[in-house]
Amino acid sequence: MIQKVFLTPFQKFVKIESFSGILLMIATLVALFWANSPYSDTYQSIWQYNIGITTETFSLNKPLLLWVNDGLMAIFFFLIGLEIKRELLIGELNSVKKIAFPLFGALGGMLVPVALFMVLNQNPETFKGWGIPMATDIAFSLAILKLLGNRVPLSLKVFLTAFAIVDDIGAVLVIALFYSGNLNGAMIISALVLLAILYLLSFKGYYSKFLMLSFGVIIWVLFLKSGIHPTVAGILLAFSVPVRQRISTSVFLDNLISISNNIKNVAKSEKPILSKEQIEQIDELEDWTNKYQSPLQHLEHKLHSWVAYFIIPIFAFANAGVAISSNTALDVVIIRNIVVCLVLGNSIGISSIVLLAKKIKLIEIPTEINNQQIIGVSFLAGIGFTMAIFIASLAFKDNPKFIDSAKVGILIGSFISAILGYFILRFNKKQSI
Repeated sequence: MIQKVFLTPFQKFVKIESFSGILLMIATLVALFWANSPYSDTYQSIWQYNIGITTETFSLNKPLLLWVNDGLMAIFFFLIGLEIKRELLIGELNSVKKIAFPLFGALGGMLVPVALFMVLNQNPETFKGWGIPMATDIAFSLAILKLLGNRVPLSLKVFLTAFAIVDDIGAVLVIALFYSGNLNGAMIISALVLLAILYLLSFKGYYSKFLMLSFGVIIWVLFLKSGIHPTVAGILLAFSVPVRQRISTSVFLDNLISISNNIKNVAKSEKPILSKEQIEQIDELEDWTNKYQSPLQHLEHKLHSWVAYFIIPIFAFANAGVAISSNTALDVVIIRNIVVCLVLGNSIGISSIVLLAKKIKLIEIPTEINNQQIIGVSFLAGIGFTMAIFIASLAFKDNPKFIDSAKVGILIGSFISAILGYFILRFNKKQSI
């Protein structure tokens, strides 16, 4: 049974992610329409426009597309890092019992699609695309569940969310280990030293937004120049943000009462501005509020809407514009392999491993979730939009033809997965397992 204290924040999360999925869909359709319109050259030229700085000793000049994929997506990964840390420490992944159900699902959703891709792929040049079908897009998936309303239990949404977080951990490790370039040891060590300083300060209970932002920019540049993909810096930086409050609720309430009384006792001014004494009390309230808030929770709350409503739609708009025509040179084999791996790899992998684990009593599935719902969600896990496109851009960064082919495969596979998952859940018989 899900605790009531968890419902309200989770329902807010689902609402944000669901609307983000709608924005993703709109951004994708606009990008596809623009890229296949008479103005397609404009679309391509915008994202290939170089922006940056160049001096005698330092150069950071990149196409706008890479500023989105390397820069904005680092913020996206920073948010993922915050969510992972929270879930591991105090959330739905903080015990063996809680993590078992989504963990087995995630293992099936990663290993089987990857294995299937390796079996189907016969071209050594496209082998690096093995990581593409292993990632689930939580925004699109929750948007589909949102359309189903009360036909799916909340526990199924919790499973999908926890599963996607575990899946993200796997995707991040894959990006860090297999999709980084030639490494510069000195820069990596420099970045790790800065991270170690932040971790030490966090352990000692010290946290500064200014210091984290300053170090974060430097660490991002060091990762970028070192050969490790800079989005990994976002994940590692997130783990330096403390989850604990600096003061307890009782201390905060005592000071809140004291400040409230002080404001009441200050002589009221007829002017529509605060007196010096009132300003001092308001400043005091802000100081105590900052101490009372969990730094991690506060940052996660502030960033979630920006990532869901701006960064991810911009990423989709920048990456989904594939020109499709009779003259377009696409690799049909890559498209087919990715479609098969997203649709069949995820559905077979997740449902079979989860149901097998339940059969041999390795996991316990909530009674309100039945076989058909597990199968339906396993198809939704084949919606691999954001992370899949991101991995494709890394895997085939030197071959635009393969990138475009992979994107088409991801779009088709995600669409088929969404349709199948929706109708399986829509016509669920509601029989318990």
